[in-house]
Amino acid sequence: MINHFAELLSPDQVNRVHEASLHILEQVGLLVRNEKARDTFAQHGCNVDSENLIVKFPHQVVEEYRKLMPPAFTFKGRDPKYDRTIPDQSPVIVTGSSAPNIVDPDTGQERRAESGDIARIAALINALPGHDVFSISTLAEDAPEGQFSLSRFYPTLKYCQKPIRGNTPNFDDLQQILKLLEMVAGGKEAYREHPFVTHHYCPVVSPLTMDLDSTEQTMYLAREGLPVYGSIVPNAGLTAPLSMSGALAQGNAEFLVLAVLIQMIHPGAELIYATLPTVADMRSGAYASGAIETGILHIGHAQMARFYNVPCGGYVGLTNAKINDAQSGYETGMSTVAAVLGGADMLNMTGLMDGLMSFDYAKAAIDDEIALMLKQIKRGLEFSEENLTLDVIAATGPGGMFLDNPHTFKYMKTTGLLPVISDRAPRRGWSDKGALDSNARAINRVKTILSKDYPSFISQDLDAQLRAAFPNLVQGEFVPFGAPQPAVGMAAVSRN
Repeated sequence: MINHFAELLSPDQVNRVHEASLHILEQVGLLVRNEKARDTFAQHGCNVDSENLIVKFPHQVVEEYRKLMPPAFTFKGRDPKYDRTIPDQSPVIVTGSSAPNIVDPDTGQERRAESGDIARIAALINALPGHDVFSISTLAEDAPEGQFSLSRFYPTLKYCQKPIRGNTPNFDDLQQILKLLEMVAGGKEAYREHPFVTHHYCPVVSPLTMDLDSTEQTMYLAREGLPVYGSIVPNAGLTAPLSMSGALAQGNAEFLVLAVLIQMIHPGAELIYATLPTVADMRSGAYASGAIETGILHIGHAQMARFYNVPCGGYVGLTNAKINDAQSGYETGMSTVAAVLGGADMLNMTGLMDGLMSFDYAKAAIDDEIALMLKQIKRGLEFSEENLTLDVIAATGPGGMFLDNPHTFKYMKTTGLLPVISDRAPRRGWSDKGALDSNARAINRVKTILSKDYPSFISQDLDAQLRAAFPNLVQGEFVPFGAPQPAVGMAAVSRN
């Protein structure tokens, strides 16, 4: 295990960031658009300007409620064997989410994603060993009117038993989804005993603003005792100062506001110090989610999370690459390694290209292999007297060979990670197998996994009940590779 995480700040600097965040909250405050949130803050000692909607937070109020934050968060799955708790089981690997487009695995062209795509992705993530949580990766272009969220959650529930993370655009959609989840669980009480969906929102919009709908839903879920957390997304140069220390201080202040609100509503509610910190490319203002600065900022936020004794993580290892190439690999790899070494517990990292705009199956498979490597890093050396193997070294002796030693046979499948996509054969062997690059090997792995039929985890009887409760519900069917494909709702769009 990693005993000492990478740190960019001294203890005094961590304290100074905390003090700076308190100063921002007390002297500058937040624009809070949600009236219920303003009322909650006022009732708990904050200063509310009802005319300008600005809330200022006395430092003693922040200190009181941030101390209620618990030190762990559990993602629960449909099947409890997939439950994951951070930080004890970190790093927990989560897919990227909510891309509007998908790279069609049959044509290689980008097009709008549909509910059938979500069904396939859900089955893939359920099968890939490096993934822990499925955050619904795409939107569904074929969603009937009034069923935007149902068309995403329904196919997900049909084919994934791992923990699910998702969001809803408004309170009406949230109520639809809670009804769906309770029906799938066998009733409201059964779902509340083991809620297998974690809700995720961005209630705080940088700089220093709380929105209306996301805040409303976060407050409701916290009050109901259902798992929910929010991400803070400062973009240095555009929505945060163009200084990484300044962006860290502002982002930390924004996290504290959300954390304090949740604790005011439900003391002791589990949460995650979750971020997507970026530095804008100032040559064009481009959203540089794949930049190394995101990994650097995650190290800083992880230090602040340890100061508050809460689990942390967020979106990191994203890429601005348009195809699954070297840029995609090094942007994902470098930032996620930085985050793990810095102590991030949860990584939203897999499957998305082009700055969160499209999902790519091959990218998801490669990211799964990266995820296993990251877990291997966190596992570390597993130091022990037994693992020093002094008896094995003595028995083999100078000039000996360890290959035929019983100890080697015992540990040959567990000491080193045995990748599936990475090719370690000599060039001739690689050439004899088709000279495939990593993208081609990855899509072959995906097609191998998804070429067989995957039965739905929703029974026919339950499905009939769901369709009666939600008329016009999408089919959301998993279609194996090689089977006839249903027509997509929109023509393919250019990838350039």
